[in-house]
Amino acid sequence: MEEKIISGRKNGMPALLISSILYIAAIAAVIFAGIMMEDSGDVNALFIIGIIYLCLGWIPFMGLKVLKPQEALVLTLFGKYYGSLKEEGFYYVNPFCVGVNPAAKTKLNQSGDVKTVTNVISAASNASLDLANRKLSLKIMTLNNNRQKINDCLGNPVEIGIAVTWRILDTAKAVFDVDNYKEYLSLQCDTALRNIVRLYPYDVAPNVDTTGDGLADDGSLRGSSEVVAARIRDEIQERVHVAGIEILEARITYLAYATEIAAVMLQRQQASAIIDARKMIVDGAVGMVEMALERLNEKDIVNLDEERKAAMVSNLLVVLCGNHDAQPVVNSGSLY
Repeated sequence: MEEKIISGRKNGMPALLISSILYIAAIAAVIFAGIMMEDSGDVNALFIIGIIYLCLGWIPFMGLKVLKPQEALVLTLFGKYYGSLKEEGFYYVNPFCVGVNPAAKTKLNQSGDVKTVTNVISAASNASLDLANRKLSLKIMTLNNNRQKINDCLGNPVEIGIAVTWRILDTAKAVFDVDNYKEYLSLQCDTALRNIVRLYPYDVAPNVDTTGDGLADDGSLRGSSEVVAARIRDEIQERVHVAGIEILEARITYLAYATEIAAVMLQRQQASAIIDARKMIVDGAVGMVEMALERLNEKDIVNLDEERKAAMVSNLLVVLCGNHDAQPVVNSGSLY
């Protein structure tokens, strides 16, 4: 379905004035004809015409359409696509045109669907609300999809949520090419999220190819969030193009291990951090011991045999790598 923009129909005010004048004229004609009928007793043709117009004169008012900025209205005429109004203004179109918006009553967890709850709504308010629901919003909207539990490429269950920023570009495709463009967008976001998350581990893992080039890389959900978000956006855009929707941005809003493995993975992360810290401490201690031995030899302060050097190295490593402060012991005797 190709979009057809209706332009040059901003004649709402002249049409409103002409229709109002004709309706007032019909009322005056009926009154005048009624007075003449009382005098003559015959049915006046002017009276019949006035009555007919009063019965049908409301039809032209149905062709008046008002659009605010960043709104659109898709019109059909007897089941056929008539055109779309996309610019703000006061329009007059065929009175028998009907606005179509299959997603009018669909409420998603997104910015444009936030509504206030009122206890009492009059019939007139209901009618105006129904007319407003037939209009499509062209504003930039944000869909905050629910958190999903998905297995990463290593099989670990993770919980992830995304926020998708989107807008409607083609109103005809959004209305006619899919059944409900809001539900379609939400479903495609879920599908694209699952497809991309399954390619990445939560943390950096060895021998994992996330790019598809056959080489292991350092991609992960936690460390490569910008890359993952970009791939999710591209995946969603490819799927919702048929609905005339443009995806502006996709961002990860929540990322964590599933509750059933969160405690175990936390212990794993703590153990990994302890091991890394110990490696750094040992490397530093070995360097300090080596420096101490070299300085003693350079200054020729004391001559130590291999056994005493080993004891010194052992003592220094214990002091430098220990978890608690060392308690010094003063040796007042001979080294031998």
